[in-house]
Amino acid sequence: MDIISFLTGMAKISVFVSLLLAFFLLTVKTKNKLANRLFAFYLIFFAIDNSGIFIDEGFIKSHFNLEFFRWSVCTLILPAFYLYVLSVCFADFRLKVKHLLHLIPFIITNIVFVLRLYLLNTIEKQLFYDQRDQSPEMYILFLLLGIQTIAYSIGIFVVLKKYKEIYQENYANPRTSIFKWLFQIASALFVLYYLSIIKNIVRYADLDFLWIWSNTILQFLVLTVTCWFVLKALNYPELFRGIDSKLQLARDILPEQNENITEIKSNQNEGIVTQIATLKDYMKEKEPFLDPSLTIQELSNQINIPVRDLSVLINHHMNQHFFDFVNEYRIQKAMHILKDPLKRDLTVLEILYEVGFNSKSSFNTSFKKYTNQTPTAYRNAL
Repeated sequence: MDIISFLTGMAKISVFVSLLLAFFLLTVKTKNKLANRLFAFYLIFFAIDNSGIFIDEGFIKSHFNLEFFRWSVCTLILPAFYLYVLSVCFADFRLKVKHLLHLIPFIITNIVFVLRLYLLNTIEKQLFYDQRDQSPEMYILFLLLGIQTIAYSIGIFVVLKKYKEIYQENYANPRTSIFKWLFQIASALFVLYYLSIIKNIVRYADLDFLWIWSNTILQFLVLTVTCWFVLKALNYPELFRGIDSKLQLARDILPEQNENITEIKSNQNEGIVTQIATLKDYMKEKEPFLDPSLTIQELSNQINIPVRDLSVLINHHMNQHFFDFVNEYRIQKAMHILKDPLKRDLTVLEILYEVGFNSKSSFNTSFKKYTNQTPTAYRNAL
């Protein structure tokens, strides 16, 4: 098998797997329809773009306009992925009119193609296609895709940063699996995109051997990442849940920096001390932290402190994220159980569920953070 056959073979497999996963996401019954559909459209746009490697030359010559349109579809891949990330991070995300702005590169590209390509006769289209790499249209398209890559890579990682901060400040059991999934998939995708930019630069270096091998290596990575997407989507359905985007960070709730913060703190100091004492007493007596799904909103309802005030109280005045604050009580409870000789028969797994954790990894991480020991080592040292 020669290198060209190997390249086209991988591309066909990658396109088939992408379309298969897209079909699954579009047809599976789930509450997360929007996220699944956006990811499916991302995969479909990706498959259309990637199919260019193996499309028959004869078919292209008979359908030049369809091929030109296929080139423009690549401008929809990153917008679809960006909207997918938003829909996974925030459960209340809905598509709005403003999101049509993401179609601007696609629309502009097709307007240019209408004026410059679509209306040409067959001979002129053939001439353009044969010399496309040296055309200003392709230079502009590659430049547009490069700008898109930079802009969306920044935008997506800003969204992920916000998601992580909001979750830490408002939820007791941060679902790090979602953040890790999105961070990993975004990192893998943008590595491929930046490698694609390098590959397009090689296109103009007049080194056919290097061009073919760079295409082959990139296609192998594309196939690997696509298969990884499939395995993740099938094995971890919980990755498709989100949080409320209307939740605010404590720093956004606090007064503006140019106000007299010292005076405000002085006036409120006595009330803050009282609220902290009330909160700590409630945590010890009622043990709301035993609920693994406890959120700052639920704790706010229980203790009758407005959620905005409670967020500032914990995240700012007590200088802790909400999940750190809650997990500290859970760890103290776990330490008490581990010390109890009457509960020596309980396994670490049973204890972590009893005190409100929902995964062994998060329990071990939090326990070691507070004690510098694993739960098992702590118990054996007693």
